[in-house]
Amino acid sequence: MKNKKVRAGLPCRLLPVIVLLLALTCGLLTGCHGSSGMAEFQVPESFDTARQFELTFWAKNDTNKTQTAIYEKAISDFQAIYPNIKVNMRLYTDYGKIYNDVITNIATNTTPNVCITYPDHIATYLTGNNIVVPLDDLMQDPSFGFGGSELAYDGPDSGEVIPEFLEEGRIGEKIYDLPYMRSTEAVYINKTFVEKLGYEVPDTLTWDFIWEVSEAAAAKDDSGKYAVNGQNVMIPFIYKSTDNMLIQMLKQKGAGYSTDEGAIEIFNDTTDEILYTVADHVKTGAFSTFKISSYPANFMNAGQCVFAIDSTAGSTWMGTDAPLSDISKDKLVQFETAVRPVPQFDPDHPQMISQGPSVCIFNKQDPQEVLASWLFAQYLLTNEVQIAYAETEGYVPVTSKAQTSEEYLDYLGRGGEDNALHYQVKIDATQMLIDNISNTFTTPVFNGSASLRDAAGQLIESVAKSVRRKETIDDAYLKKLYANTISLYRLDQLGSGDAIGGGKQELGELPATSKALLGILALTWLLIAVYFIRDRMINKQKNG
Repeated sequence: MKNKKVRAGLPCRLLPVIVLLLALTCGLLTGCHGSSGMAEFQVPESFDTARQFELTFWAKNDTNKTQTAIYEKAISDFQAIYPNIKVNMRLYTDYGKIYNDVITNIATNTTPNVCITYPDHIATYLTGNNIVVPLDDLMQDPSFGFGGSELAYDGPDSGEVIPEFLEEGRIGEKIYDLPYMRSTEAVYINKTFVEKLGYEVPDTLTWDFIWEVSEAAAAKDDSGKYAVNGQNVMIPFIYKSTDNMLIQMLKQKGAGYSTDEGAIEIFNDTTDEILYTVADHVKTGAFSTFKISSYPANFMNAGQCVFAIDSTAGSTWMGTDAPLSDISKDKLVQFETAVRPVPQFDPDHPQMISQGPSVCIFNKQDPQEVLASWLFAQYLLTNEVQIAYAETEGYVPVTSKAQTSEEYLDYLGRGGEDNALHYQVKIDATQMLIDNISNTFTTPVFNGSASLRDAAGQLIESVAKSVRRKETIDDAYLKKLYANTISLYRLDQLGSGDAIGGGKQELGELPATSKALLGILALTWLLIAVYFIRDRMINKQKNG
């Protein structure tokens, strides 16, 4: 009779395997919901000044010692105000390296406390739940928010952060970063060459104008040298960031790039037209890019370029007297430099991209530590930091408090007094952005928007390189280019097939942890099913 007893439980030898699989499943399930497993941050009612906090601050710096000194002074001044908060700074030379290190450290719960970054990168950080702290409640907090009663320093009040810049940090319904500095792109013009070619520099450049003058500058004389400069080298028009080039041209044309939800719209007829235009001017030698030819400023300062498009933050490299000119003095050519907004299709309604570093705060188990991070991040918006950093390059302070201060207005009004702090081209580039803040725009931010931006630049780079290799640019070429770009940047994984054409975004391919989770779940249930089938067959045989 004992052998005929029906066993309702799992056999002893199978039970440990099932338990292990379920444990692994639980572990992966936790990982899929954010490696930190932290609760949503809530603003503390008060800040504990009796406790000691040690924060990590990751920032980007291009070996600019002046900027490094500004960061160091900001940290020193902040620590004097809050002696219970120590800030350790780690400097990077590239935003991409910061991005990669943050992604790596998310998995080990070792993210920095405060980080200089870009909204496109933050959108990827947000794939881990509660990793980045939304700032809405902190900004509005009556004690520690903008103009808060408990702040120990004079930060910006509510409304004094430029609204257009603040909104750039909105992802979905919440704001996840503070603007730190802002720039846009500018056209740096060898006005001397433009006038030598028989043209005058207008207040607003059109694309037709810049292409026409560039083609004229590509003409050679009977000796085979370029007529405009008498040299063997001339690249009339060089663009530093071709991703911005295509993005701005599409925006100005009212053509698709992407939706706020992440649907990809970049592969359209307007993009076709732009790429054909690029191909035409690369073929004549009138246009090139930074990735193909090198820094636009180097060619401009040597008298080998008429139009160089680069960030306003790159203004200190541009012009005969540029303080950061990167070529030898014997190569410098004397010319007058003019600064204008990027070329437009409709000069009556100019549109230009807004860009520049932002500051985000990472969540931690201790809300007091996060509040300490917020106090430091907000300190970076004080006039002392904003004005000092903006004066190093062609950046613009992100607060009206700084922009309208006597100190900053005095700085802007002294353009040309010297070729260092008050370098005229830098002041002109800065003023150009201030005058056009209402004409700036940003691209939608979502998980994968950084890849789409890279893809936009790659389209122009690929066409330019293909023309130089004597390849034919036609509809078949573009069709293949689009397919290769979608595959290279995994744009098809940002949404469904319809999303590539502008349809609704879907989830795309599952992350590796999710795939592993589903695999283990399937294996677990399979083992359970095998056991019960086997157990039923054994009992049936014994009962038979």
